[in-house]
Amino acid sequence: MDAENTLKTPVLVLGATSLIGGHLLARLKAEGLDPTAFSRRPPAEETCWIGGDLKDPDLDDRLPVAATVFALSPIWLLPPALPALKSRGMERLIAFSSTSRFTKVDSPDEGERAVARRLAEAEAAVETWCAEHGVAWTVLRPTLIYDEGHDENVSRIARLIRRFHVMPLSGDGAGLRQPVHAEDLAAGALAAAHAPATRNRAYDLVGGETVTYRLMVDRIFEGMGKTPRSLPMPTWLFGLIMRLAKPFYPGATVAMGARMGQDLTFDSSAAMRDFEWRPRAFHPRF
Repeated sequence: MDAENTLKTPVLVLGATSLIGGHLLARLKAEGLDPTAFSRRPPAEETCWIGGDLKDPDLDDRLPVAATVFALSPIWLLPPALPALKSRGMERLIAFSSTSRFTKVDSPDEGERAVARRLAEAEAAVETWCAEHGVAWTVLRPTLIYDEGHDENVSRIARLIRRFHVMPLSGDGAGLRQPVHAEDLAAGALAAAHAPATRNRAYDLVGGETVTYRLMVDRIFEGMGKTPRSLPMPTWLFGLIMRLAKPFYPGATVAMGARMGQDLTFDSSAAMRDFEWRPRAFHPRF
């Protein structure tokens, strides 16, 4: 690899126990790098680990020296930590946000609207601070992230299927989705860190295939070795079921049903151009 494109070391991974963290640590080590992980609990991948939280009052003393920082923690935790990271040598930042900053802006659920606001405000704060302090930044916004058996998107549906053997749908589930695998996101983050064109830019990262919500559910059934059994129902009935289920499934919201009929799609052509983003098609295996 050309020296101009090689990321600067030492490398620090914040939020190393996230869905993407283990995959990223493995890829960094495969490149002959020796990353340091910073998280509240040790990652499964064997690596140098420092226990801590970005909200720790003594963060300046806890952080290691690092020139390149991958931030996998919720991006709204990052702005207050930027001065400490800079004081420890940060020159390059690759931070993950989410396309939820766009898709949940008009959600009927106030909690989801708040998430969208926090994402947008954090992105703006990161970009402004980095520009003012000479840190090259890249923000990556994945769509629906999955990692079989570990995530709270695709794997949550798999758990429902395993328990009830059928998946209720609000309407016909015609809304479009672009699920993206956590391992592909790790590869994309590393490629973005190497590519000069990604400096001071944000990218939406979608999976390698656009599918309807219903087809996404069918693929999950198939990935579990089961025959697809979806149960379309009127939107009002699905909403009632979500309200009744909330005490047992805290993540259940009426907004989830409304989104099943919405197209939540984005364009990754800029990422394909700038760092050869080529994610896999959606065929999960459990």
